Amino acid sequence: MTRTPSSSARTTTHRARWLLFVGLTAVIAVIIVALTHQSQKASSSASGPPSSAGPPSHSGQGDRRGALGEDGSVVPDGVTVFNDAIPGVTKLDPGLLKALRQAATAAADDGVEFYVNSGRRSPEYQDRLLREAVSKYGSEDEAARWVATASTSPHVSGDAVDIGRTDATEWLSEHGAEYGLCQIYRNEPWHYELRTEAIDRDCPRMYADPTEDPRMQQ
Repeated sequence: MTRTPSSSARTTTHRARWLLFVGLTAVIAVIIVALTHQSQKASSSASGPPSSAGPPSHSGQGDRRGALGEDGSVVPDGVTVFNDAIPGVTKLDPGLLKALRQAATAAADDGVEFYVNSGRRSPEYQDRLLREAVSKYGSEDEAARWVATASTSPHVSGDAVDIGRTDATEWLSEHGAEYGLCQIYRNEPWHYELRTEAIDRDCPRMYADPTEDPRMQQ
């Protein structure tokens, strides 16, 4: 004879099954959330910070390994012209740094920030960049279009700055002369120097690249 389960037993069985279902659903939900978070974290780590327009790696942009390089020459990511702790910024010519900060203050009203890719460099660091450029470009002549010698580079004297991100260089292209800030080379839209006469007379004609600059022939 088959015994029919009581109503109480059936209720208990259904409740147990329901609790098991709820528990499994909660576990699956937790696993999905964890996997999603891990995937997003891995994707963020792989992509890194937003890319910015700026000089090729020989400027120091691709040589940031946690240290600041010789004499603090390498500027870490995310450094603005207002930073007072990074030698590559603080050792710029005072007039150039003042003009950069004045321009950056005005640019901020347009939602633009001035990030420094490279500023003042030590002679040793400049020599190293030149060696790397020769290796990268295959000849001293081609490297000279991008990297000057330590004895001629305005970066070594603190008279030049490489500004990162396209919005900043576009802003400077339009307004930089008002502050005496001029792009010097057509092939380097990030490279700016101080030309105080530009405030009244506009920036001088750009050189195609550093090889046309008489200063590089010294």
